[in-house]
Amino acid sequence: MIFGKWIDKRIDAYQSDLMKKYCDEVESMYTKMRGWRHDYHNHIQAMQASMALGRYQEVSDYLRELNDDLVNVDTVLKTGRVMVDAILNGKISIAAGNDIPVNAKAKLPPNLDMNDVDLCVVIGNLMDNAIEENRKLNPEKRFLRIYIGMKNTQLYIAVTNAAGKKREKAGGLFRSSKGGRHGFGLARVESTVKKYDGIFTADSEDGGFTAEVLIPVS
Repeated sequence: MIFGKWIDKRIDAYQSDLMKKYCDEVESMYTKMRGWRHDYHNHIQAMQASMALGRYQEVSDYLRELNDDLVNVDTVLKTGRVMVDAILNGKISIAAGNDIPVNAKAKLPPNLDMNDVDLCVVIGNLMDNAIEENRKLNPEKRFLRIYIGMKNTQLYIAVTNAAGKKREKAGGLFRSSKGGRHGFGLARVESTVKKYDGIFTADSEDGGFTAEVLIPVS
């Protein structure tokens, strides 16, 4: 009983830290967007000045740089839910910042009963785990694949990432090389999925790790 309460407290603390991190990531993304919009008029004036002087190549180079900057700021995925979009794209931005190639497709069904907080807990934990595993490897070995969509009558979420050696399970959880709260992420995913009568599976092998979620859609 005492051990169970201790576990519950650890998981609650983990979730609180997780949600704070989500808020920080969302705020960072929107700060970047506001900054780009603030600079918009300055960009226009700089290009107009170059055009007036006939420096067309300079304008072309400037536009290319702006396009690259806009790609980094703009939303990559649109799932149909704003909060989920913010978290998902925030994680993708973090992955890109860690030299992790990402292949992602995501679309949520409009009739999904699962609330935004629980969706973010599931997606955020899975992606945090995937990013952490990738960071342990040399950049040339890193990859992250995300798929969110319908599979027959169920929501299907799959996250596959590069990993090192096969991870063993202990007490139903995959062992981690880190102590502290790490390792509770996947347990949190499983408990959240069960709340919706869903299924969570995870498979570890040398070189890769795959987590899959199935949740019934009414």
